[in-house]
Amino acid sequence: MATEIKAPVFPESVADGTIATWHKQPGEAVSRDEVICDIETDKVVLEVVAPADGTISAIIKNEGDTVLSDEVIAQFEAGAVSGAAQTQAVQSEAQVEQAAAKTEAGAAPVVERAQPVADQAPAVRKALTETGINAADVSGTGRGGRITKEDVANHQAKPAAAAAPLSVAVGERIEKRVPMTRLRKRVAERLLAATQETAMLTTFNEVNMKPIMEMRAQYKDAFEKRHGARLGFMSFFVKAATEALKRYPAVNASIDGEDIVYHGYYDIGVAVSSDRGLVVPVLRDTDRMNYAEVENGIRDYAYKARDGKLGIEDMTGGTFTITNGGTFGSLLSTPILNTPQTAILGMHKIQERPMAVNGQVEILPMMYLALSYDHRLIDGKEAVGFLVTIKELLEEPAKLILDL
Repeated sequence: MATEIKAPVFPESVADGTIATWHKQPGEAVSRDEVICDIETDKVVLEVVAPADGTISAIIKNEGDTVLSDEVIAQFEAGAVSGAAQTQAVQSEAQVEQAAAKTEAGAAPVVERAQPVADQAPAVRKALTETGINAADVSGTGRGGRITKEDVANHQAKPAAAAAPLSVAVGERIEKRVPMTRLRKRVAERLLAATQETAMLTTFNEVNMKPIMEMRAQYKDAFEKRHGARLGFMSFFVKAATEALKRYPAVNASIDGEDIVYHGYYDIGVAVSSDRGLVVPVLRDTDRMNYAEVENGIRDYAYKARDGKLGIEDMTGGTFTITNGGTFGSLLSTPILNTPQTAILGMHKIQERPMAVNGQVEILPMMYLALSYDHRLIDGKEAVGFLVTIKELLEEPAKLILDL
């Protein structure tokens, strides 16, 4: 008996999604909980899995189609195996036997060829496109011969065999047009709205990172042994920002129509770069977190972003955001607000510079800080005071630890 496969129930903040990839086609056998389809929203990619062993009898929503929450996307036959699937299974069994026979005879085993690029997962398609590698040239080690990102990387690392030179006309200029992903379009919309709908202003300062660097060098091994987490700089910034938000409530507030909403909690988003674009997972109640919990939370989000496993609940909400352009070498920038938040802190590259200290010139590791804020709610005095508080807490971390 045919059953319906439906799209997941989207949260209120997600209106719809797009069918990104069908991993299985009608007639193909699937196992229970096997991923059969990816649905891309403007925040995350959601996986749809098979409800039981069986086959897909019909696909209702094709790749590129828009789907609504809980909408039927396919028909499924539990326990059924189509003639095509049976034939495929017999062929696969024959291929295995053939490979074993040839191996015994001293011949190279038969390697199952990878599926066409259109059948691959989004991350794999992106890797193939960016590297210019033909899917047919890659030996897939994934299920059913599918290519993994590691397969693409391993193929790219192989020494290039002698190949015929490309016949590109002299002076020819090549262009490639690809559609924006839903996430990229959503990010573009939000950034444009932030610049058009807020009175955004940026104030700058700089912080001497020497005290934190010395503390980190002294305690990082003991910290990692005790907590199982690396002691980075971000936990100091998160804790300093949390304390500064307590002192300047307007920076932790948001505008809702003609009302100001003051948040009595501290949920700090940390901008993370992923293959699909910029995402901002949120650390909840940072005032109740210790340094190890902050570091572990950021590490876990980084892994989830890398593997495309961030959920909508991981990125919902947030009262303040920190972004670290210094990771990529940025010396100074003006971050754009993550609306409806009213402020965002930008970290940058640590660079040694000559500084005047007590009438003497010292070479110190300095970092520029940038605070962009919505001037409709936050006055310049508050914004500058907030940033100076972060600077002071970072330059004297004992105050931060002792709550002074």
